[in-house]
Amino acid sequence: MSETASKPETATAGLDFIREIVAADRAAARRGGRVHTRFPPEPNGYLHIGHAKAICLNFGIAGEYKGLCNLRMDDTNPETEDIEFVRAIETDVRWLGFDWETRSYYASDYFERLYECAVALVRKGLAYVDDLTGDEVSRYRGRWDEPGRDSPYRERPVEENLDLFARMRAGEFPDGSRTLRAKIDMAASNMNMRDPTIYRIRRRPHYRQGDAWVIYPTYDFTHPLSDAFERITHSLCTLEFEDHRPLYDWYLQALDFEDPPRQIEFARLNLTHTVLSKRKLLELVEGGHVAGWDDPRMPTLTGMRRRGYPPAAIRDFCDRIGIAKANSVVQMAQLDDAVRQELNRTAPRVMAVLRPLKVVIENYPEDRTEELDAVNNPEDESAGTRKVPFSRELYIERNDFREDPPRKFFRLAPGREVRLRYAYFLTCRDVVKDGDGNVVELRCTYDPETRGGYAPDGRKVRGTIHWVSARHAVRAEARVYDHLFTAEYPEDLPEGVDYREGLNAGSLERIADCLVEPSLAGAAAGARYQFERVGYFCVDPDSTPGALVFNRTVGLRDTWAKIARKQGAGG
Repeated sequence: MSETASKPETATAGLDFIREIVAADRAAARRGGRVHTRFPPEPNGYLHIGHAKAICLNFGIAGEYKGLCNLRMDDTNPETEDIEFVRAIETDVRWLGFDWETRSYYASDYFERLYECAVALVRKGLAYVDDLTGDEVSRYRGRWDEPGRDSPYRERPVEENLDLFARMRAGEFPDGSRTLRAKIDMAASNMNMRDPTIYRIRRRPHYRQGDAWVIYPTYDFTHPLSDAFERITHSLCTLEFEDHRPLYDWYLQALDFEDPPRQIEFARLNLTHTVLSKRKLLELVEGGHVAGWDDPRMPTLTGMRRRGYPPAAIRDFCDRIGIAKANSVVQMAQLDDAVRQELNRTAPRVMAVLRPLKVVIENYPEDRTEELDAVNNPEDESAGTRKVPFSRELYIERNDFREDPPRKFFRLAPGREVRLRYAYFLTCRDVVKDGDGNVVELRCTYDPETRGGYAPDGRKVRGTIHWVSARHAVRAEARVYDHLFTAEYPEDLPEGVDYREGLNAGSLERIADCLVEPSLAGAAAGARYQFERVGYFCVDPDSTPGALVFNRTVGLRDTWAKIARKQGAGG
């Protein structure tokens, strides 16, 4: 994917507010007119659709202004981070179509430089070692409507602080017994400026640094310095970091960084019928509520990839929702629509029957098989056609037949003629039932003059249905997914209600013994198709040539479904 764009760099009409800022900075030659962004995930979980918005924004802006974008792991918490998550993040960013080239960085590689910066703050009298416990620090910090109180250790001499901080690093003190704090303003209205913690003692091995460190820097300290080390020009963050911006700027100013990066906040992506908190997603995984991070019901990029979402659709979705300054919630239907539009353009059409009903064509020769031409994608002439076998015994979708059809049901019924897709006109003559009265087979006739689905005499039929040849069909399993949560806003529930109570028990339906046309016998994992009149499906990684598994990616626009709901008529 090309990341360059042809937008004029001086005009701002039609640009979002971040691009307006970047364009203005370039026009004023701020930071030398450079544009250098970064995507800085913490490797403590898998990326989700909210991260896709940040990825598209950071890499997109860099590309549009012929700049650079780094991939940096903000890995300062040894308790939650893992190389598994690092590799998954790299895979997801590449899958979305972006390339950081050689600019892959880790905050943990800066630990020595960060420590030296902390020492510099101590030498300037801008940081001190505090012996207060965590609870005591919280009490001393006060509340938003009242000032905090100075720690009794706030005025320790510089040399004593240097000595204590060095001994903290050397591992002389127990976990949690001391912290290094910035000396700013305990009366500040912004709670983040009330002497925030810079370093904590935490004896945990780091997944990259091993046991080299027993003190770890906080995110608020690490992030601005990492940006400065990498000469980032525009540090793009979500709105929860807006109140942290004064602290971001304070660290950079206190440490005398020239031409420091500028932090700009934008609204995070919130999506209906799901949660986008990594903590909650981890709870769903560890609690067995989903099959893993790549469960197709999850909003993770790996889950969406497994479900069959094309990366181009996710990029398009991020473009559609745009960049705003205020938080809002985006309907899942908008994402579905972006996916559907991309797949409509690119996915080959095939025929598959999820809930088979047998059809016997009584006037068709028993030993005959025809090869009929079927269009691979009407949206793409270059996709060509394929051959599908047709024989005396077929299977159709069970809901394409109604013994007592309601009004506006134009599919198969006793005595009614319909068109078989790419084949012939078919008329139902008789219905075979089992001992419980269930329809198990239809006895039909076909009109041999209507090959290709058109009648020489010009007669019309209202309904067209798909089918597969019984003799040639390949068995498969279909997994049909619904929203993970029944609640539209599962993170906005009444107090005391656990978000997991809103999990949708019907979010996964496994349909065994589906039948697909023989062209799918060797379908590769990840391949996407439109099952005609059914929906868009993707071959699951669990699939094998002898046991095909398809995940439904998204449904089709189905006018009949709306009519059926209104009439209470069902399929």
